[in-house]
Amino acid sequence: MTESAEKKILLSAKDVEVKFKVRGRILTAIRGISLDIYENESIAIVGESGSGKSVFTKTFAGMLDQNGFISNGSIVFDDRELADTKVAVGFLGKAIISLTHKRLNSYSRREKGADIYKHILEVEKAEEIRRTLSEEEQKKIDEKLDDLKFRMTEASNLCQTFDRKTEQDKIEQTKTKIKKYALEIKNVEKQRKDLITAHRASALADTERLGAYKTKIASLKADYAAAIGGEVSDEIKKRNRLIAKEIYLSVGRYSLFKRIKSINSLTRAFKKAIIFGEDVSKGEVRDQVFSNIVLRVNFTDEYKNEKKQDVLHGSCVLDLAKIKYPADWLQIRGSRIATVFQDPMTSLNPIITIGKQLTSTIIKHQKCSETQAREKALKIMQQVGIPNADKRFDDFPFQYSGGMRQRIVIAIALSCRPKILICDEPTTALDVTIQAQILDLIKRLQKEYGYTIVFITHDLGVVANVADRVAVLYAGQLVELGKVEEVFYDPRHPYTWALLSSLPQLAEKNVKLYSITGTPPSLYNKIPADAFAPRNPYCLKVDTLVEPPMFKVTDTHYAKTWLLDSRAPKYEKPEAIRDIHEKLMKTFNI
Repeated sequence: MTESAEKKILLSAKDVEVKFKVRGRILTAIRGISLDIYENESIAIVGESGSGKSVFTKTFAGMLDQNGFISNGSIVFDDRELADTKVAVGFLGKAIISLTHKRLNSYSRREKGADIYKHILEVEKAEEIRRTLSEEEQKKIDEKLDDLKFRMTEASNLCQTFDRKTEQDKIEQTKTKIKKYALEIKNVEKQRKDLITAHRASALADTERLGAYKTKIASLKADYAAAIGGEVSDEIKKRNRLIAKEIYLSVGRYSLFKRIKSINSLTRAFKKAIIFGEDVSKGEVRDQVFSNIVLRVNFTDEYKNEKKQDVLHGSCVLDLAKIKYPADWLQIRGSRIATVFQDPMTSLNPIITIGKQLTSTIIKHQKCSETQAREKALKIMQQVGIPNADKRFDDFPFQYSGGMRQRIVIAIALSCRPKILICDEPTTALDVTIQAQILDLIKRLQKEYGYTIVFITHDLGVVANVADRVAVLYAGQLVELGKVEEVFYDPRHPYTWALLSSLPQLAEKNVKLYSITGTPPSLYNKIPADAFAPRNPYCLKVDTLVEPPMFKVTDTHYAKTWLLDSRAPKYEKPEAIRDIHEKLMKTFNI
């Protein structure tokens, strides 16, 4: 979904899916979000607690918890400076490229026999299936084991919550349950072993079929040997030389140990692709081979630098979903994408002075001296509104008020000169008057520094003051997206209606403030249809059966609801938000 060809897309998330491993189960926190974020815009991400706002933006800076991972999708960050890559190649580098080239040439001999090789594997797999469990049997046993293990884990966790002095009987009962589950797990594993033994014995007893299988495999292997006996063409050798350079270029920023380890992994990945007949001459195929190991750097040219060294030059697509090397995140987190968190006291080190925390960040990201860093720190302190900055420079965080601490957190984030500033509910911990000051500060500094704001909040009242566009999230999905005027004054999703109806600013005397009934769905389970259906007062039958697509309202406005289908019945918006513009104007005496 693009807003305008004139606007530059700074970050593009496509089909992003984020999962967490929680006590032996998988929780899907983000379920296929696609969102483009433009340069110099302010976009607000709103929704209830648990809707996935913070998790989604944490993927931009590699800040997911250790048990979290991006299971699908891409997050492409447009930064030409970071994408441009140069690697000097010395004697060792040339030797590594040459060795990699020879290996690829060796693997390429097997390229012509790819179809025969895949046929051999299919025949062998069919024989292996006869000697073990079928997919259906394996799935049934795995599901049973997963359920028993989860129950045993839950019982173990519950047992630890009981008081050993007063609830000894409950502890004993729970321990009995744990033993029962352990015994059941052991019995299921024995059943699986017995089934495999029985299938294997049955397959080996059929001597006629077994003989036919051995004859077929021998024939296929002979055909394969004949197919791969020829020499590799000059064209293939040239292609492999280019791949060898791309491999070295893609890992050139790593330490020697990490570099060699990654080269070996990439070489094995290309070996697999080649012997299965994938055309690695195509860029999209090479992208796929690289993607699970390192970011692919596309080779562009080679030249001599001032030291007469050979230099490989290329550029890469910065897919933040694929970054695995911690050092790569150090070039992005802070310097390109910075975050202002909710509670300033947890963002600052209480035993280090404000000045030291600012200068250390500036020195690290701007590569300047201590004196220069101090000058820059004092300047940015003044810009964020710290009075008598030179006198407050050596104060500790506890000597600042809550609003001033948050200004310092913003100053630290901006000292890195980021392209994207993520504001994760930065005003929630502050009182109302200070909230307005912080919001004004963020917007004022945006004009000066030219960064993009991604504002996370559950308060739609705040959104109108900071956002150009609004993205509404529910149960890990994007359900409505549009300009702030469109989402406020012409909302189309029932969930957005509900959020706006619950605005305290719309409350009237002697009238109960609207609240959304029910609770969000469990993200441990697959949600087959519309996640909001159980809480939706305008729910249609189709909402319980099929997940709605994203409908286009205007070129800038989209909503994920079946109510926008031409066949759907027409509903009026709730009474509370029909004249929302006039009501807000009246509330604020505008």
